[in-house]
Amino acid sequence: MSARLPSEHAVAVEHALKTLTHNRRTGSMDGFTYDFTCPSPSSYPFQWAWDSCFHAIALARTDTARARAEIESLLHGIDVHGFLPHMLLWQEDLRARASQDFRMAVWDGWKSVSLAPPVLARAIERIHDVDGDEQWLHQVLPVTCRYYDWLHRTRRTGTGLLAIHHPDESGLDSSPKYDTALGIESGTGPEVARAWHARMSDILAAYSPGRRPDSDLSRHGRFHWADVLFNSIYADGLARLARLVARAATYGLDAGRRFAERAEQVSAALMRECWDSEKGCFHDLDLLAARREETLTISSLFPVIVEHIPDPVARRVIDDHLTNTDEFWLPYPLPSVAANEPAFDPDFTTEAIFRGSSWVNLNWYLYWGLRARGAREAAGVLAARTIAVAASAGMRECYGPYSGQGHGAVSFGWSSLVLDLIDAEAREPGGER
Repeated sequence: MSARLPSEHAVAVEHALKTLTHNRRTGSMDGFTYDFTCPSPSSYPFQWAWDSCFHAIALARTDTARARAEIESLLHGIDVHGFLPHMLLWQEDLRARASQDFRMAVWDGWKSVSLAPPVLARAIERIHDVDGDEQWLHQVLPVTCRYYDWLHRTRRTGTGLLAIHHPDESGLDSSPKYDTALGIESGTGPEVARAWHARMSDILAAYSPGRRPDSDLSRHGRFHWADVLFNSIYADGLARLARLVARAATYGLDAGRRFAERAEQVSAALMRECWDSEKGCFHDLDLLAARREETLTISSLFPVIVEHIPDPVARRVIDDHLTNTDEFWLPYPLPSVAANEPAFDPDFTTEAIFRGSSWVNLNWYLYWGLRARGAREAAGVLAARTIAVAASAGMRECYGPYSGQGHGAVSFGWSSLVLDLIDAEAREPGGER
């Protein structure tokens, strides 16, 4: 990374590098040496799947050996069938708190039994783009393909989209788009967080007897959902995995075609099942209630990142919503809920995440979506404002979209994705390198 960075960028880089160093965890378990970055030492001490993928992407800009180790540690948690858990509980002395603190069921003694959004292929592609290590690519591809095959085999629904079994699996936890399904009153005080935690405990208790990663939990009638953000990340990952497999030609062309076809199928399902042509955005599906959930959240924008979504559709999402100053284009974009939604919580008064604060990982995905759609000016503004808030407030879990104040956990790892944004902007024509 250039030594001639603007001062604000240099401050953000300093914060990010300090956090990546502070959050590093190494050790051994059953003869395997792990090396990962925890999301936040005080709040999230374990390895979390989509967090680690974001950490690896940030590390690819500064330390590719650590980036590869991050992914290798994560892949060690994939079982023989291809299941990759949301959490890996490497530290034995901390496992007892996992179920209570994080509303999770433990599987195989040291893993969660739930999923996270499948960012894995995107992270592997970024690392390989930077270091070109063909041997490493051949090492990680077989198990990665097994994971994406598992998702297709066990979570695909009749809609053509993947299902999640509780809100945590989307990564968006207590988003207000789940309130109706969970029976939560969409207020603006801390009672929202308490109600959400209680509902999650109820769901996990109902699922608990005999639960396995591949259990059909829809039969419980508690929560069964096709999430637009989760499926957009999945479709994006499938397309990237197809190219990675083609890049590693000796792995087999059939696998590449299989993943490319699935990417197109999921994209078509998003258009068929979730696109609202009247409102110009996408909606999740509550599969139990057989209805669309129309709360306008950042999920509604996420198909912009999916290459097979038609460009006119993506452009309408960008023009009507993403860059709309009444909804998402706020002083420190992009809020996780549109500003004109009744449940919008810009100041974190609910003490519940993804109800209005802005998140670096979501901005990062949509930054690259904007660039892919040719919206370079908007992408540049989004990057600049994201870097600015990270520089002023440090590496926080999320940020106030009006104030820029840090919310949630401190020393938060995936906010180090500003390293990738800074590097990407520096490579733009006229940018400093």
